[in-house]
Amino acid sequence: MRVLFAARDGLWPEWSPVLARLAPEMVLVRAEDAAADPAGIDAILYAPGGPVEDLSPFVNARLVQSLWAGVERIVTNPTLTQPLARMVDPGLARGMAEYCTGWALRAHLGMDGYAQDGVWRHGLTPPLAGDRQVTILGMGELGRAVAAMLGGIGFRLAGFSASGRPVPGVQVFGPDGLDQALAQAEILISLLPDTPGTRNLLDARRLSRLPKGAWLINPGRGTVLDDQALLALLDSSHLGHAVLDVFRTEPLPPAHPFWSHPRVTVTPHIAAETRPETAAPVAVENLRRAMGNRPVLYLVDRERGY
Repeated sequence: MRVLFAARDGLWPEWSPVLARLAPEMVLVRAEDAAADPAGIDAILYAPGGPVEDLSPFVNARLVQSLWAGVERIVTNPTLTQPLARMVDPGLARGMAEYCTGWALRAHLGMDGYAQDGVWRHGLTPPLAGDRQVTILGMGELGRAVAAMLGGIGFRLAGFSASGRPVPGVQVFGPDGLDQALAQAEILISLLPDTPGTRNLLDARRLSRLPKGAWLINPGRGTVLDDQALLALLDSSHLGHAVLDVFRTEPLPPAHPFWSHPRVTVTPHIAAETRPETAAPVAVENLRRAMGNRPVLYLVDRERGY
């Protein structure tokens, strides 16, 4: 099995030893080695920012396995004719759940209200988690992982997804229920992918549906959010705070108003990283499935974009 590692150079020392250990039958090659015989490549491991954008020479590749959970940077590539699988990494899901839980608890407990200024603010006791409503936009693998962790703490959970598919312990709203899901969200977590249907979904009208003082946590995709609408609602104190990990332009430019806004916390796209130790077994399983003409896991629906 000859596999092209189509990712930036810095990822090679992280991934190649793990892949070699898990799949000794794999011959892992880099772009410069594949150029001499692209027809001899059986599959491609892909991450944005690497040296390969034109996939058309790899006519015999049975699979392009993304090393990222998000596939918006490749799914629209006109040279992509091979089946594409997204990465569903248990380590990434765990990292996302921990990130969202940490920031949700900060919002829930009102940790920012206890300034160390000598004032005894005894009246700021928060409610219990069972009295706090959290809404999660996007109930895929990541959304379910976040819901499981938050549900274990006791939060009341609602979710929104395009399918409206039931999730245990979560009141799930389908496509027609977005406004209702937002209206009860004291803490809103957006895990939606970047698709034509989600871009600017959280505009001024929808953000205004959130209860006064609500927190927004967005570790999903920056394109979902109307930045100016968010800033206006934070300035008016309709929204309490925004924790933002993803942005339309990354790195976030130093002059962007998010950096200096007192009601915004910026984190540098670190909510959930793909970790080779937990992600490589998923990639290897899919490569073996493709080579054995068996059904591949997590195939991307090109029309839906994920």
